[in-house]
Amino acid sequence: MPDMMDEVQRLWHEVRPEADVGPMGVVGRIQRASRLLEQGHRDYFSRFDIDDGEFNVLATIRRYGPPYTVTPGKLTETSYIKAAAITNRVDRLVAKGYVTRETDPDNRRKVRVTLTSSGLDIVERAFDGHVTNEDRMLAALDGEEREQLAGLLRKLLESLGDVPKG
Repeated sequence: MPDMMDEVQRLWHEVRPEADVGPMGVVGRIQRASRLLEQGHRDYFSRFDIDDGEFNVLATIRRYGPPYTVTPGKLTETSYIKAAAITNRVDRLVAKGYVTRETDPDNRRKVRVTLTSSGLDIVERAFDGHVTNEDRMLAALDGEEREQLAGLLRKLLESLGDVPKG
């Protein structure tokens, strides 16, 4: 079934037949899918009075297990988000009472971000529905297609320089 990008490419081909607009279709679809997926996350997390970025911080801390504490550097490293954005998210989560920011008792130059009991509760309450929401957003793809898409996106991300540190 043709989509909006097919029409965009068709129109460009009419006015610039010499141009290879194939990449435009791929990139345009990735961008459109990203916007729609982000909207799906916003809609879901709004019922918890958090946004997807805040959930990402809370979930990252939760993934590391007890005592549910990490450095801001670890948050930056594992979320591929700039330090300034992490700082802003942590500030909002501190204001909401979901995390604390404290000096590391073993090294006063380091800061640790720790889930509060309220923060742990919100992650636990939101997590299962989050997984279900993502499954719903990918419902058009079967398991094999999801694996194939994940592999292709991984390859693209690596080619663009998005590789794990270390």
